[in-house]
Formats: sequence, structure tokens, C-alpha cells
Amino acid sequence: MSVKELIYKSNVILDGGMGTLLQQRGLAPGELPELWNLSHPEEVVAVHKAYFDAGSNIVNANTFGANSLKFEHSVLDRIIGAAIANAKRARDESDSTKEMYVALDIGPIGKLLKPFGELDFEDAVSVFAETVRLGVKHGAELICIETMNDSYETKAALLAAKENSALPVLVSNAYGEDGKLMTGADPVAMVAMLEGMGADAIGVNCSLGPRQLMPIVEDILRYASVPVIMKPNAGLPVCECGKTHYNVDFEEFSSVVADAVRMGVSIVGGCCGTTPEYIAALSDKISDVGFSAPTVKTHTLVSSYTHAVEIGKAPILIGERINPTGKKRFKQALKENDMDYILGEGIAQQEKGVQILDVNVGLPDIDEVSMLTRAVCELQAVIDLPLQIDTVTVAAMEAALRRYNGKAMINSVNGKRDCMEAVFPLAKKYGGVIVALTLDENGIPETAEGRIDIAKNIISTAKKYGISSKNIVVDTLCMAVSADANAPTATLKALRCIRNDMHINTVLGVSNVSFGLPARDAVNSAFFAFALENGLSAAIINPYSVDMLKVYYSYMLLHGMDDNCGKYIGFASELPSQASTSLPQTKVSDKLDNVQDDASELQYAIIKGLRDQAKTVCEGLTLVHAPLDIINGHIIPALDKVGKSFEEKRTYLPQLLMSAEAAKSAFDVIKHHMLSRGDVSEKKLKIVLATVKGDIHDIGKNIVKVLLENYGYDVVDLGKDVDPKDVACAVIKERAQICGLSALMTTTVPAMEETIRLIKEKAPDCKTVVGGAVLNREYADMIGADKYASDAMETVRYAESLYTKNK
Repeated sequence: MSVKELIYKSNVILDGGMGTLLQQRGLAPGELPELWNLSHPEEVVAVHKAYFDAGSNIVNANTFGANSLKFEHSVLDRIIGAAIANAKRARDESDSTKEMYVALDIGPIGKLLKPFGELDFEDAVSVFAETVRLGVKHGAELICIETMNDSYETKAALLAAKENSALPVLVSNAYGEDGKLMTGADPVAMVAMLEGMGADAIGVNCSLGPRQLMPIVEDILRYASVPVIMKPNAGLPVCECGKTHYNVDFEEFSSVVADAVRMGVSIVGGCCGTTPEYIAALSDKISDVGFSAPTVKTHTLVSSYTHAVEIGKAPILIGERINPTGKKRFKQALKENDMDYILGEGIAQQEKGVQILDVNVGLPDIDEVSMLTRAVCELQAVIDLPLQIDTVTVAAMEAALRRYNGKAMINSVNGKRDCMEAVFPLAKKYGGVIVALTLDENGIPETAEGRIDIAKNIISTAKKYGISSKNIVVDTLCMAVSADANAPTATLKALRCIRNDMHINTVLGVSNVSFGLPARDAVNSAFFAFALENGLSAAIINPYSVDMLKVYYSYMLLHGMDDNCGKYIGFASELPSQASTSLPQTKVSDKLDNVQDDASELQYAIIKGLRDQAKTVCEGLTLVHAPLDIINGHIIPALDKVGKSFEEKRTYLPQLLMSAEAAKSAFDVIKHHMLSRGDVSEKKLKIVLATVKGDIHDIGKNIVKVLLENYGYDVVDLGKDVDPKDVACAVIKERAQICGLSALMTTTVPAMEETIRLIKEKAPDCKTVVGGAVLNREYADMIGADKYASDAMETVRYAESLYTKNK
């Protein structure tokens, strides 16, 4: 039986924790577990064999952190080769009679990707690709991508796996207590993207215990059409007598995970704190539980880096204003590379309530490939709406889809053979919901029947590429009534048949119907109402049209899609201020309610993450305001607002980081202004930051650094993999009042404890703050930390409290 047959025809048992078991066998704190494949192969083989003997079908080779950022190529080659050989040797020595396979294990790189970090997406793909190629070379039988807490990095890893191997790929993410990844993605968004890209199984691992992961698993089961993975921790870490253990024993663990198998999960194992004893108990518990084959779900999903939007459940609004057609100012912005104007358009449409944003930058005299890719990336840095990538240029479409963080709408394909042959492979590779235009080599049929036939042909052709009809949204093409009085009737008839009889979702560019007529909004809104009643799933509209929005919110209200009339009331309450259908102004300040001065504009630019705008406004403010007044009166309050929104889970990490970048651009202006005047800016407290010995994951530390510096703290960053003695020496040398320590891996927590001990001994007045995925408040207390920070803003708040107290 092949691996793929195994995961689609039976319940599958994975292995459990690795690093903690190697520590029990002598792995020193901070020592890299991957090197033990070469230096201590007998110990690694023994751990793998124990899992095979306990009932594991799939064991991960000891390659979790094996990548080119940590090891040079020749060493990486030897490590991966030895790791896979060790796991296969363990299989050969095991007495188990089960089907047994060896997986290449791929964990996170430990760096945040641009625009929120320093690592480019393609560089991340290259790092993962090298690991994948070596895994294939040395005989890995499948690939397990796990513990990913960023959707973009997950996409890079999956893309690398698909482009460099034909092996089955299992993908699991590490969700927090809020049910989201560190960078904001919820489980449904991850299902949409990963299933769209062709992952063979999707799920969750690490972070939490089995009971805490159940709501996340339920969401995944509800939407996934592929096997679902569950690989929890053994609860929370507890430190007693200098040793770490977890608070969920193997009996409770196996019982809860077995319940998940009864719900439909079919690939199970353990993560931090679990041992062969846990896997043996789990194997026993599910031995008599039948296999639940994954069912094909029919949800039509597009997603951003935070959430998914389902098309077909209720009518969806797609904003049409990022498009140069008939827009002189927009064309000018494209020619001048005025990205602020494009970003402002995106933000303004989001504020008007659209759920998806159409992005079209096609002009004859610009580099559309470069501009569309840039527009997609920069829009995703400041808004969290799913995007519709709108282009007829195949190269631009592929470039944008590749860099898109989520599952995009693809606008469009049509019934022409060459068009389908170009677009469908891209949709299959990168995932997406395809807009299908009902035209072909013969043009646009005048009749509804002709358009329906084209739709059927597109759907059947897509199926040959492995693209389900749920990922097709048909556009029956809205034509101008001024040119053909019967055109709207044909459009609506085709729309009704495709939606109600064929059960395929639909989309229309509604405003085309009024082309060439005066008072176009009157015609558009009436036709919009007719289209909704005939089954329109999504409408591409001008979101500044009050008449169109009146139809939309009224339709939602009258069809029972508006709980307690909340959306309609919210819309109606703002009607007095919505008196125009014209384009928004180019200045950010013109999009604000009650803007009185440039200070409000600066705060808005920081909150929205508009770096260039923040810089420009701040330059003007320095001419009339004192630097400290700008900092304390406007920049810090803006950061506080974003921070509060982040703490209340209304804003996610990427938005927090972009706001920090915008604030930094304003700070740079102020710094230059003060230096030119000979002023010296006063820093707050001195803070030393480090990722502890043996841990190369510095995402959390870098985020903390950015925010602390924006709040005026003097930060000394020691980097990653820092020896406890070096941290203590730096604290003494810098006379630091706070030391922040980060760790992602369970195996490096002892190094954190040792670092804290040395700081308490040599610099007792320095407060220690700790954070990282493997920590919690109780565990932080046990290792002697003064403060546990669950996220970067909590570190900032702690620093502010100490500064205020000292001040």
C-alpha cells in the first residue's frame, strides 16, 4: 500500500515528541537535535524504533530544523541523509506488523517573511526547496510540514514541496489560544489555501493540549475535503525539581484524541511532551474505531492571510475601484508608481464594507507583471481582504498568484481553448476561485442558452485539470442595455439557470448595464436587485454608490441574512454622510471623518500602516510642532490604539507590524530633524533582547524589538542562539533594566532557565521578560522569570509600567 492509499483508506498514527526524548538521552540544553543524527545515531534510532513499536505508521525523521539557514549545504546533506537512514533502520528493527513509512520533517525557518520581516518569499521557497530535494535524494517517502504559525511561510514550504518532489505532503499549523496563527489566519483560511494548493492532508499540531485544539479541529473538519491531522501537545509544560513534564497524561490524551477520530479526524499523533507511551495508548484506543473517509465539501472559499470568505452563502460585494478603465487619476498613479494612491483606494473600499477587492493594474505602457505583483503584496500589507487578481496577462497572473498570501479569486478564464490551457494550470498549482466568462472564440452569445453552454464547457474542461466546480464562479456577462434592449434579460436568464439549476455560483460586473446612459446609478441599482433575486452570488460594484448599497443591505435584511437588522441599521445610520458616488480623494486625510488637522492624518497613516504617507505628513508637522509633541501627542497615541486593537484581537500581527513600520518612518523624520538642530533625544529604559542558546527562531524577538524601539526604548539586540553567560554579561555591561528572552523550541527552555538564573545572580535589579510558543505564565513563574508576555504588546505594556514607576 502506498502512503497516499494509507492516508485515504485508514486511520493513520504518527509519532510523538522528539527533542524532549533526546534530552532525556543526553542532548544538552541548546544543542541542535539534528546534529545527533551524525553524532549519536544509536540514540536517534532508539527513539524512532520506540514509536514504530508503539504503533506509529509514520515516523518523522529528525530533520525538523534542518535547513540551509542553519547548516551549510554539505553538512545539511549529511544530516538529512543520516536522519532518513536512522528512521529507516529503526523501521527495519521494529517488530511492528503495521504499514510503516518515514517522512521528511520540515519545521519553520524561524524568520518572518516580507513585508513584515526581512526574508523574501522566494528566498523562503529556496530554503525549503533545498531541504526537500535532499529529502527526496535520500529516500523520504512523504513530507510532513508542521508547527507553522504563519500562513505565508506555510505556503512557501508547500510550494517548495510541490515543485521539488512528487511525494505526498501533510501540512499542520500551530494555532494559539485564540484559534488563530501568530500572523492572524484562522483554520478555515488555512483549509482554503492549503487544499487549493493540493496538500494531501491538513491539520493542527503543537501549541495546545488535545481539549484546547478540539474547536480548531472541528472547523477544519467542517471545511476540509482531505484527511485531517491532529497532533496535540501533552497539555501545558510544568517544571518540578528542575525537570519539565506536561500536565495531560497518556490516558487523558489518548481518550480525547480518540474522540476526535470518532468525529472524523484520521491522522493522529503527539507533539511536545508526548512519548511512545502516549502513542501506544492512542493506538490501543482507536484500534476499534472505524475509518471516516473525508467527504467532499462544496464550500466556495477565497481567503486572505486572516480569514476566508464563502461565496454562495450570502451575496458578496467585490470592490471595483482598483482598475484604470475610465479612471484618469488611477492611470496617472500607475504611471507614476504612486502606490499610496492604490493603497488608499483599497483601504477606502474596505471601509465601505466590500468583502473582496478586485485588483487590475493593466495599462499598455507599464510593466504589468511587476506592478500587479507589487500591488497585491502591498495591499495585503495594509488590508486583510481577499483579493481578486484581475488580468488578461498570464505572466502577471502567475506572478501575482505566486506571491499572494491566501487563496485568491482569479479574474478570469473564458471558453477559448488557449485561455483555458493557460489559466487552469495556474489555478491548479496555486489554488483559486476562477471567474468564468461566458464567451468563446465566437464572442458573447446573444442568448442565455449560448452562455449556459459555454459555462458547461468551461466547467467540464476545468474538471480535466482536477479543478472542482466549487472553484468556478460564472459571469454571465452584463451588457449595456443602451446597445441591446434584450441584453439584461439574457444575462438574468443565464444567471438564474446556472445558479438555481446547475448549482454553480455566479458573479457580475453590475454597472456595465448602464453604460452610455445618464443617471447610471438608478439603472445599476434596479438591475442589481433583479440579479440578486435571480441568484447572483457576488457583485463587482462601485462601493461608493449609495443606491447600490441601499439595494444590497435591503436585500440582506429582507432575506433573513442580517441578524437583528444590525448591518442595515449600521449602514442607514451613516447615510447623511454618504452623498456622493465619486471617487475617494487621494489624500488619506480626505477619507477621515471629522479631520481637523495634519496630526489626525498622521495618526490615521500610522494606524493603517501607510509608511510613505506617515513620512510625508510628519515632515510637514516638524515645521510647526516640537518633536516631542509629535511623538507624545500623535505617534505614541496612534501606536497605543493599534496595540489595544491587537490585544482585543481586532487587529492581527501583520497590521501591528505595518503600523510600527509607519511609525518608524515618522520617527526617522523626527530623528533627522533633531540631529540637524543639535537636539538629543532621550531614551527610556535600556533593554537587552536575545533568543536563547540553541534556538535560531527570532521572529518573536524581532517583533518585540520593533515595537519597543517605536515606543522610545534603547534596545540592545544580541541576536539568536545566545549563550546564557553572554546574555548576563551584556545585561551588566549595558546596565539594562529589562532583559527579554525568547524561545520557540521545547529543547531550549532549559537554556532560558539558566540565563534567568545567571541574570538574577549577577544583575538582580534587572527584570526578565520571557515569551515564545513553548511557554505559558505558570511555566515562566517556575523558571524564575519576572514577567511572561504572551505577545509583543504585553512586553511593551510591561516596559511602560516599569518606566512610569521609575520615572
